[in-house]
Amino acid sequence: MARTGLAGAARVARWADTALGPGRDGATDDGKATLSDATAERAAAELGLSAAQIRADWDTARLAGLVEVHGDSARPGWRLRAWDRDDSAVLRGWVALFDAWSLACPEPDGQEPAAVAEVVSAMPQVLSFLQLSAGPVPVEQLLDLLQQRVTELRTERCEVAYEPGTGQPAGSPAQADPAPATDASLAPLLDWALRALGSVGALTYGAGQATLTPLGSWAVWVKLEQICVAAQSPAGNIEQSAEDMLRGCAQLRPNAARAEYRAWLAARPVGSAVTELIDGARGDDALLRGLAFEALRVVGAPAEPDVRAVVEEPALRPYALLWLAEHDGVDPEDAHEALTREEATWLWVDTAAAVADHGEAPMLVRHLESAVQPTVPQLLDEVRAVGHPRTVQVLVALAAAHPDPALAKAVRRAAFQVHTGG
Repeated sequence: MARTGLAGAARVARWADTALGPGRDGATDDGKATLSDATAERAAAELGLSAAQIRADWDTARLAGLVEVHGDSARPGWRLRAWDRDDSAVLRGWVALFDAWSLACPEPDGQEPAAVAEVVSAMPQVLSFLQLSAGPVPVEQLLDLLQQRVTELRTERCEVAYEPGTGQPAGSPAQADPAPATDASLAPLLDWALRALGSVGALTYGAGQATLTPLGSWAVWVKLEQICVAAQSPAGNIEQSAEDMLRGCAQLRPNAARAEYRAWLAARPVGSAVTELIDGARGDDALLRGLAFEALRVVGAPAEPDVRAVVEEPALRPYALLWLAEHDGVDPEDAHEALTREEATWLWVDTAAAVADHGEAPMLVRHLESAVQPTVPQLLDEVRAVGHPRTVQVLVALAAAHPDPALAKAVRRAAFQVHTGG
């Protein structure tokens, strides 16, 4: 159902990739990858559709993440690239459209923005009721539920009714009650919300009743499941920043850490979560760098464009290349083959820095075994050449931890040579 519902949007997105992408001759007159009248007419002629249908499909493609506009060019989103081979990408695209239902249709004229925002905030409860009903529900019943929920939202904000023209609360402050929502004020907004949700394929609406489609019922169930996951955060880091959440996961076992990542991710939009994780990986703490990419593995395919975008950043490149290799289906045990010898050495030093900062001395000694170099002298030669900013500290810590005096001396000598530029 999702693939069928988004077929028109995918068709226009593919056309835009060909006609509006970087280096193409089909840029719009205004130099931007937006649908000017001329561009819409051109697409309509080439695809055999009306200009109005092209505009509608274009808007759907952007809301579903099938096309992304960057400056003066349009490029396909990751969902479009994975369209033919990954059903989950199609479902994620439809869920993104479902989440943006309030943008799919313009709200009625003359409505207060605050009232529109209240209805948007209240609709999840209405959708949950539709999902539990598992069948048609009269609009009058939905309107009553919406009225109750909007009144609750106003109560939570301690909103009071004001006397017209006075700016003063009606009644004494102690007796002021929240302004109740009325059927008359909410009816047109409920009609708008149901029409908008119908336009994205979440429900059918007509004859005075509404019914969730199977796809809409599935989406509501997924949202409820995400809320439950978020509520079960094992370490209580849901409200923390990405950096603080990763620090909180540092002492957890891998399975517990992944559960925490899932809970943290479920509580925020995936785009901003990925951005926050990558920003955390750019910091000075090598441990957080590794944990951030573990969390990005939990994100999966939606993180691919952002991970590809940091491949040229030296500090993140080895982590990004390993992530991409695993994402492309390479066995994690073989993913290291995606790295050059120099990149693998840089990663060894970065990981050693994390162990030196947060681990124990025996762990640092055991870390020697993970080096790609067959001998310690060869490792030291290549570590000196790789230019990692923490090389000296890592070598000093390794020399202090290693029980073999001769090897420790060699490592200290290497640290001294790096420190003096030798």
